[in-house]
Amino acid sequence: MSIEPAVYSQIQTAADAAASERSGFIRRTYAHVAGAILLFVALEYVLLHMPFTPKLVSMMIGTRYGWLVVLGLFMGVGYIADKWARSDTSVGMQYVGLVVYVIAEAIIFLPLLFVAAFVMKDPSLIPSAGLLTLTLFAGLTGTVFITRKDFSFMRGILSVASFIALGLIVASILFGFSLGLLFSVAMVGLAGGYILYYTSNIMRYYRTDQHVAASLALFAAVALMFWYILRIFMSRD
Repeated sequence: MSIEPAVYSQIQTAADAAASERSGFIRRTYAHVAGAILLFVALEYVLLHMPFTPKLVSMMIGTRYGWLVVLGLFMGVGYIADKWARSDTSVGMQYVGLVVYVIAEAIIFLPLLFVAAFVMKDPSLIPSAGLLTLTLFAGLTGTVFITRKDFSFMRGILSVASFIALGLIVASILFGFSLGLLFSVAMVGLAGGYILYYTSNIMRYYRTDQHVAASLALFAAVALMFWYILRIFMSRD
């Protein structure tokens, strides 16, 4: 199914759209975020219980360079998936982008969740981290909707912080040092900043036909927050 670019050019941003169109766009966006989270949970459940999973995890994190390759592939797939999700010519391609990104997240999360579930053997780790992530997500989202503050000014700050974080992660893999608890706490803060930024953009700058792209952006921020909250919980044990 395709839509002519001319049709897209006539669609307003959420801030300029009628109240009914804006509320419909917001509902669709968060419904897709919920769907992406449910798909992620289902994929992880299946992957964690497959017989080949221990070997796959060993291949992914058995060497520092193997994990660096995995991260590189994830970044490449994530870039392509985001581009597809923003497609102005095909609704189907937008959904392909979202699904591909969720699958990529499920794979990149597999070693961390495998260790949390089967090595540390604390059944409360994953549910507790998930509950705290969703609670923080709801609180940050509510803050934007209640205050109606424009957080678009955070774009430059978030970009610089992300590049610094990526550099530290790559350096830690190459040189074999641990980033520690404070880094995980800082990354939770970075993910929170992205949630504020994307939520603000959903209210103002996304077009009302871009619910798939908006949901991918929010899902990515939620996944980032969940990753580092889980790492913090695991560090206590």
